[in-house]
Amino acid sequence: MKPNLVILAAGMGSRYGGMKQLEAVGPGGATIMDYSIFDALRAGFGKVTFVIRTEMEEAFHAAIGSRYASRVEIAYAFQRLDGLPSGFSVPTDRTKPWGTGQAVLAARECVAEPFAVINADDFYGADAYVRLVEFLRQEDSGDGPTYAMVGYRLRDTLSDAGEVNRGVCQCGGDGRLSRITEITGIRASGDGGVYVDEGGAEQVIGGDERVSMNAWGFTPVFLKQLRERFEMFLREQATSMTAEFYLPAAIQDLMEAGRAQVEVLPTEDRWVGVTYPQDKAYVVATIDSLVASGRYPRQLWA
Repeated sequence: MKPNLVILAAGMGSRYGGMKQLEAVGPGGATIMDYSIFDALRAGFGKVTFVIRTEMEEAFHAAIGSRYASRVEIAYAFQRLDGLPSGFSVPTDRTKPWGTGQAVLAARECVAEPFAVINADDFYGADAYVRLVEFLRQEDSGDGPTYAMVGYRLRDTLSDAGEVNRGVCQCGGDGRLSRITEITGIRASGDGGVYVDEGGAEQVIGGDERVSMNAWGFTPVFLKQLRERFEMFLREQATSMTAEFYLPAAIQDLMEAGRAQVEVLPTEDRWVGVTYPQDKAYVVATIDSLVASGRYPRQLWA
């Protein structure tokens, strides 16, 4: 059974200021998602599930989904503010959905096979999909749920346009994840980055640390675990106007409870994305160089 690629595309990109998922960054109007799906199909994925908002459906279908219909099985899932487990309701004044964990849960009716999760607006490079497919095709070891995370070097994920937040990974000697520490406000500096800690002191962080860019590999049992964690989250935050159920936090909770292990899949590819409008020129230049070197054809879907 070929794995399913779940693409989280419901966010608007508050810092970017628009529907950056539909921005052209390559020849012929290709989007970052085009390159992600092209790489995923070459690596061996057999289905693509888009998680979007209901109001995006028409534009998304026309601009994105229709071009893949003859190439791969496509499914759509919708992240809704009221997409809550039985017994919970939306606070009267809340307007935003509940975060990336809820977005993955929205795809549960479309997923019956091992699956990967990625962000729609992140360019991960071909190696990430190769490594994820290799992991997802492995036999169950019998050691309990084992998932995967593609780990990038911090220096390969920073933006010259402004500060970014990154989940910095700590790994054991077996290459498995022991903790993700969210560090906010990292700006590029030399070969690494700098940030201001909670005490107001500036800290230097090297460039070799592995960070999570939200590229994960799971088996279907994860969706049951994620639903349980979502219910636990809602028992504490159901009346909040802003609290979000983040995917990495849910995974961290499962690891701490001894209910999951996460294998880090290191890649030397560079991640690029459009966190800020100024980043787009760099993304375009990066893809142009990859096309020029023969890594991608000029027309992906010719």
